[in-house]
Amino acid sequence: MPDKNRFALVNGRIVLPDRVVMGKAVLIEGTIIAGIVEADLLGDDVARVDVNGRVITPGLIDIHTHGALGHTFNEPTAEAFGAITAENARRGVTALLATTATAPIPDLAASLAFARQWMQEDHNGAQLLGVHVEGPYFNVAQAGAQDPANVRNPDDCSVDQLLAYHDVIRQFTYAPELPGAVELTKRLVELGIVAAAGHSSAKEEEVAAAIDTGLHHIIHIWSAQSTTVREGPWRKPGLLEVSLVYDNLTVEMIADNKHLPSTLMKLAYKCIGPDRLCIISDATSGAGLPDGSRFRMGGLEYEVDDGVGMMLDRSSFAGSSTLLNEMIPILIERVGVPLPEAVRMASLTPARVIGVADRKGSLEAGKDADIAIFNDDFTAWRVLINGRWAT
Repeated sequence: MPDKNRFALVNGRIVLPDRVVMGKAVLIEGTIIAGIVEADLLGDDVARVDVNGRVITPGLIDIHTHGALGHTFNEPTAEAFGAITAENARRGVTALLATTATAPIPDLAASLAFARQWMQEDHNGAQLLGVHVEGPYFNVAQAGAQDPANVRNPDDCSVDQLLAYHDVIRQFTYAPELPGAVELTKRLVELGIVAAAGHSSAKEEEVAAAIDTGLHHIIHIWSAQSTTVREGPWRKPGLLEVSLVYDNLTVEMIADNKHLPSTLMKLAYKCIGPDRLCIISDATSGAGLPDGSRFRMGGLEYEVDDGVGMMLDRSSFAGSSTLLNEMIPILIERVGVPLPEAVRMASLTPARVIGVADRKGSLEAGKDADIAIFNDDFTAWRVLINGRWAT
């Protein structure tokens, strides 16, 4: 009799980091991937799940997502966290970072405390790997859709209240030109937190000072980023040019075909490549809602318009309303990225950014059995999280 904790996914297109293979099976034992094996050599003791030619990928990993279905991770409630993680799992996202938006420090601390509690419990839905604290230490000129009323500098003695939750913070984004930013970088690196730059008006030398201290990640390229300015006859590169040129950085891109036209996405792909460029949804609570829906992030209200979050005055995007699985076809069709690389940019590359690639991000023996099975349009057919069916 087959062991129910040992089964194989057969008759699928298996997406490995560098190629797509057929005629093989993904063997799962308990909570881990046992290996990629010849389908014809499976024993009678192994149950088979026939995926009927569908695409088998590692579970997607979103390291920058704020919410979905009218909820955000700024809400420290089981209803909010449950709705967002369930919707992501339904889309093939098996792990994520709960990303907070700029808010009063006590409110951010409450979200961090709730995330700590959530991570200690067993839940259905996408696994919460930690928190991405996006803000509030931003340059107000690059606040974008973040609430400018709560933007502040890292030297104002508020950082300690957030770093009290360093055990659940995986990534921390700030503007590297602000007073106290270099000192913040040092603290983050010492605590094992990914130091990331964003919502910044920095010039190259200001970014370089943070890089020298340990900053190595840049969020949503072209969005809320400084670019080249002139000082007299001199051109001074900004955060954008640093993102495109520095080989020791990893970079995020919102690939919803709204934030960036295909030409800019192609440029990022050519300059940075799939091993350092990861796609992120930057989804807000408007994700999964129809056009015309109003949603909130922090103290501000926004609207879903033409499939993307917008400020009500249309002066800025307000995050995407597209989740990660829907971005893979855009990479393939609009940017010309091969399927294995597109999947890698949504799985193994973000796993490397946050230091979990030893156990997540690819279909390799010994890694967690986090697996998405997609239809041709990249809607999820079924999803495994730690060897358990989520959908």
